[in-house]
Amino acid sequence: MKNVDRHVRPFAVVALCLAAVLGGCATRNNYPGASEQQQMRDAAAAASPQDAAAAADSQGVYLKLVEQMQRDGLWFASLAHLDALEKRWGASADATRLRADALRQTEQPAEASAAYAKLMGTPLEGAGYRGLGLLAGGAGDFPKAIELLEKAQRINPTDGLLLSDLGYANLRAGRVAQARVPLMQAMQLQSDNTQVQANLALYLLASGQPEQARALMEAQRLPASTQAAVLAAARGLAGAPAAAPMQPAAAAPVRRRVRATVAAAAAAPAPPTNAGVSQ
Repeated sequence: MKNVDRHVRPFAVVALCLAAVLGGCATRNNYPGASEQQQMRDAAAAASPQDAAAAADSQGVYLKLVEQMQRDGLWFASLAHLDALEKRWGASADATRLRADALRQTEQPAEASAAYAKLMGTPLEGAGYRGLGLLAGGAGDFPKAIELLEKAQRINPTDGLLLSDLGYANLRAGRVAQARVPLMQAMQLQSDNTQVQANLALYLLASGQPEQARALMEAQRLPASTQAAVLAAARGLAGAPAAAPMQPAAAAPVRRRVRATVAAAAAAPAPPTNAGVSQ
């Protein structure tokens, strides 16, 4: 099978061409009352980790600052601040989870795996299984990724992004039928997330529903480059039927509601189970 995402993070089909879009989502002043919080975040990021740790009046406040850095994509900086945080307050499960995510995002899989393993037996065990599943997917071991993500899903059954990850792993393993339920759940739980939308569109293409996929992507106004990336990913999936080319929108209603699209897709018969797993 052609590895269509070997140069990008696993479970993020949209990352093939969405750097600009996702960067826009990370704009820091795009919500009410952001000014004071932004000043705190900028001060923490610009200051040395030692100064930031001293300025934070509690471990919880500092953890929130680090979480915001990671949402803004400052993964390397967050590692430095986690060092400072743990120097002052010691290690905690929350800090370990943030460190594990940062290590994974900065392409340090062995260190990330060790950090995720430390979450076993803690209240964040589900995050540990999810992280290990993402690492397995990044290494191309999608059956292992499914096993780990299913363990995470049993702990956190309503996590929309986790369900989307699980569905995508099933698609990459050639298990199109098994991807249906978690991707539908993810869409109904977190319908405003671009990654969730793209992964569901990928499933619709893989299961031979190109018009439903087109309707979903157009209703969500995904850029043409994103739609092209989803189409390219669909062509590389194992076990997927050949999808007919999507037709221009002029021949059909363009502004179809997402709810109707998802309902129609959910009502469609699931594709036959693919007994084999290929990569």
